[in-house]
Amino acid sequence: MKKTRNGAHALLVIIAAASCLFAGCAQADQEPVQPDAFAQNERMARGVNIIGYDPIWDDFDERRFQADHFRIIKQGGFSTVRINLHPFRHMGQTDDYRLSESWFTTLDWALENALANDLMVILDFHEFTAMADDPENKKEIFLSFWRQVAPRYKDTPSNVLFEILNEPNRELTPELWNEFLVEALAIIRASNPERTVVIGPGNWNQIPYLEQLELPADDRNIIVTVHYYSPHHFTHQGAPWSAGSDEWLGTTWGTDEDKQAVVADLQQAQGWADANSRPILLGEFGAYERADIDSRVRYTSFVARTAESLGWSFTAWQFDSDFIVYDIDKGAWNEPIYRALVPENE
Repeated sequence: MKKTRNGAHALLVIIAAASCLFAGCAQADQEPVQPDAFAQNERMARGVNIIGYDPIWDDFDERRFQADHFRIIKQGGFSTVRINLHPFRHMGQTDDYRLSESWFTTLDWALENALANDLMVILDFHEFTAMADDPENKKEIFLSFWRQVAPRYKDTPSNVLFEILNEPNRELTPELWNEFLVEALAIIRASNPERTVVIGPGNWNQIPYLEQLELPADDRNIIVTVHYYSPHHFTHQGAPWSAGSDEWLGTTWGTDEDKQAVVADLQQAQGWADANSRPILLGEFGAYERADIDSRVRYTSFVARTAESLGWSFTAWQFDSDFIVYDIDKGAWNEPIYRALVPENE
């Protein structure tokens, strides 16, 4: 990983800058903005999704994720956290959808601690279910989110990236998504002209839908994200939100044919990336806990190493809740899955 700062003085700069960012004070020693999306993608390297389903958003005192977990993530060999944001229930309905100050206070805390630990941060707008149900009527609240978040964090260092929307799907069709993303990107660019932005294709950020993704040709500071959970009957066996998934229990993974399918899928995405000169982030991947552990390890390791061989960054799903990489209750890494992501000899 390329470090953005070096030495003890640099750490003090990060901490001072982070504490100052949200008060609006000047940052004379802040690193210059890095406009190159490929360099940003290289800096992100390995990462993990965090706190999307943590009680922290409703009651900070009830949080599972603690400040020290940022240090654990960094020392564990990860360079990036993707913060999954579900803001809709924290937005007013009669005041231009204003986000609550308590919600912003929590996000400020997360950003400050991530930056103090020299982590890259993706602010991931994760309201994919609500947006998919009724996108036209949710469009204004969606855009209002970026009207508030983008200017608030316009002075954060280049470590901070904005992801416009996680997994557009269903009624938010690939065609409609192309319209929405252009409007949201324009809002972001008004206050963050050089911010690296993450955008994925429609239909759950699936690789085959890259061909339908339309990005502004003159905006090169975009990292394109894809999610990978194929084969679904393996990765989601027994998952309670997937109808009929108990019927898939016992599905294993690891044959040569299984591996060839992963390589073919990821190479399809890389072919699109090469043709369009865009870097790729594998924003989510993993296998649910009810699959057998040996298959899960083989799958997680093979997908991660294949992505890395193509020059991609990744953010594994996820630190806590389900598909876990770290057992918060035990205060320890979920060792088999963790080592599938970060090999022991590195």
